[in-house]
Amino acid sequence: MAEVHHFSYGLLTPVIAYLMSVVGSLLGLLCTARARAATGRSRASWLGLAALAIGGTGIWVMHFVAMLGFTVEGHEIRYDVPLTLLSCLTAIAVVAIGLFIVGFAGARTPMIIVGGLIMGAGVASMHYTGMMAMNMAGHVAYQPVLVGLSVLIALGAATAALWFSLSVKGMWATTGAAAVMGLAVAGMHYTGMAAMRVTMHEDMAAPTGARPIDFLLPLLGGVGAVSIILLIIIAMAPSEEEMRIEAELHERIQARQRGEVPRPRTESIAPPPGRNAGQWFDGR
Repeated sequence: MAEVHHFSYGLLTPVIAYLMSVVGSLLGLLCTARARAATGRSRASWLGLAALAIGGTGIWVMHFVAMLGFTVEGHEIRYDVPLTLLSCLTAIAVVAIGLFIVGFAGARTPMIIVGGLIMGAGVASMHYTGMMAMNMAGHVAYQPVLVGLSVLIALGAATAALWFSLSVKGMWATTGAAAVMGLAVAGMHYTGMAAMRVTMHEDMAAPTGARPIDFLLPLLGGVGAVSIILLIIIAMAPSEEEMRIEAELHERIQARQRGEVPRPRTESIAPPPGRNAGQWFDGR
């Protein structure tokens, strides 16, 4: 069995990978906060941006940056570009599915669980697709117990992410939730990596594909551009509370125009006793 290293550059890659996951999760949760107060196409747009942030930066970028620290002593590793890009699209798509389930189909506990299962299974698929994209002159096998544990972590992390998207309010709480999500994503990744068993074969042809360094410039440019654009959008958009107040004011104006007396909406500020965050999000 070949000697593998998961931290070839020391703490550099795991720390940067974790920070990327926290940044992506934070931007995504700020978008879901706006989605809670929006309706129709506006809600769909905010959820789509959240999926891009969480799935693209919070999960996939974390995965790839962490993979840069993986080496097999004395052997070259290259990456299959189509498979690598597929893993990125998978991460964004499954996060979008989970968020849209709780955003439109219902935010009650059963929907959170269903969305978490779909999203978690997709995140695990993304991870192992990304690992399949590695080309080397050898054979890769996996330890089933650790693979199963990594999938369980992915399912738990996805469910927690959906719950956070429904309930977390305030900058400090949102930042704390993003930090927890980053830990969960990193835990899933390194558990899956620990399951790898590599056997090199000297008689195999040299691996083909892109070098890890070939991804760095596009990756850094893409992450920077997406993050800056999302920050600008979030900064220019009203906060969740401002959106709720504006919606209530608009409703009152319409009610007066119809000659009706508008009913106070106490749930626009906080969920009333006896109703959970999911019911509040769903407007029920």
